[in-house]
Amino acid sequence: MNLAATGKKGAAQTLPGIAGIDSVPNFSGTYSTPGFDPNGNPQSTWFFNTLGNPPATTGTTTLGAPIVPVSVDMRNADGSRRFVRVVDGKAITCGTSGESGCHPLFFDPTPFIDPILESPVFSNFNYTSSAVPTQFADAVARAEYPGAKAKWHTLLAPSVKTTQTMVINQDPTCGSKGGTCNYQYSLNADGSCCFFVLINVNTFNAELFPSTSTFPPDSSTPVGAAEAAGDITTKDVSTFFFPPAYLFIPTPLGNACCIGGFHAFDFEGGDAKNGNLPRFFVLNYSTWDQPIFLDPTVLDVTGLSHEISETYNDPFVAFDGVHDITPWWQAPNGNCQDDLEVGDVIEGLPRQAFPITMPNGFTYHPQNEALLQWFEFQSPSSALFGAYSYPDVTTLTALSAPQKANCAP
Repeated sequence: MNLAATGKKGAAQTLPGIAGIDSVPNFSGTYSTPGFDPNGNPQSTWFFNTLGNPPATTGTTTLGAPIVPVSVDMRNADGSRRFVRVVDGKAITCGTSGESGCHPLFFDPTPFIDPILESPVFSNFNYTSSAVPTQFADAVARAEYPGAKAKWHTLLAPSVKTTQTMVINQDPTCGSKGGTCNYQYSLNADGSCCFFVLINVNTFNAELFPSTSTFPPDSSTPVGAAEAAGDITTKDVSTFFFPPAYLFIPTPLGNACCIGGFHAFDFEGGDAKNGNLPRFFVLNYSTWDQPIFLDPTVLDVTGLSHEISETYNDPFVAFDGVHDITPWWQAPNGNCQDDLEVGDVIEGLPRQAFPITMPNGFTYHPQNEALLQWFEFQSPSSALFGAYSYPDVTTLTALSAPQKANCAP
């Protein structure tokens, strides 16, 4: 088996997964290459952590993949329902739905659920890394481990769960000098909601996750409600899927936009039922990408594929400051990081997307992903075809130059 190697420093080794947590199956590994830790200290030994079971196993690991659709209910500052219409090409607030052309400011994810189920993220397609059709993130994983057995796969079994609703009250200062907004929106041509919406990242996080870590959590947020209902479990890779909703970061110089998804885990405490182990609910927030970006190939499931692939390569988001912390790297897009985020390296590059036409006749645009070997500063790469990216091996063709902490000169 050709495991990820580290060139002159020797081959990487796989290790058992992270112990002492109640979560998804995972395995770890170690490699050696010179670099600097997050504090700028020299370091040569690094650890990665990956979803599923090690490539030395021969079977398929199938994980539950609940999809929780989330509606966005955007309200007035006092919590009352908000209605809008288009007048002379501009969106204005109107009184009630009884007025001509008035629509509630309510964004329904339902139209996007079947399309993502039929996408390469959750449905099979042919890839050069697999002898049989498989899912996108599994194909990327197999490219990282080209010596794995033919039957080694890590697959997602999607199931659509109860739709949750995120209620967002507008900040009363929105629109005033020095004020901030909790949300902004762009209506469809007929005045209905919405072509896309923008949500303050701080508001979004507060409304998505439970406010406490006591299990079972309260059901006042989408994640808490799904956990309390048993719609998602610690053994799942869960997707909270929104209609086209992007996050912005408020700054003194204006809003920085746009975050189109993230992967994370929700921490909840243990109890006697699970051996008092801390519960890690692995999840992602994703959305349907509308054609609003400078790169016209960022469409449909670009963000979703990005987050799922990053979940495979970094399921616990480097939570312990050890696993999936990497030597500092600088991608061709300018990103400077020290973590194993396979999508962040690629975003914004030429040939970012890998168009795939599925049996439903729709052409999807999943994102090409950086491979583990790129983060290991491995030369030559032991990945499939000696690549640093996949499925398009021409998207990322060279390693980062060695970097000091924070990519300092």
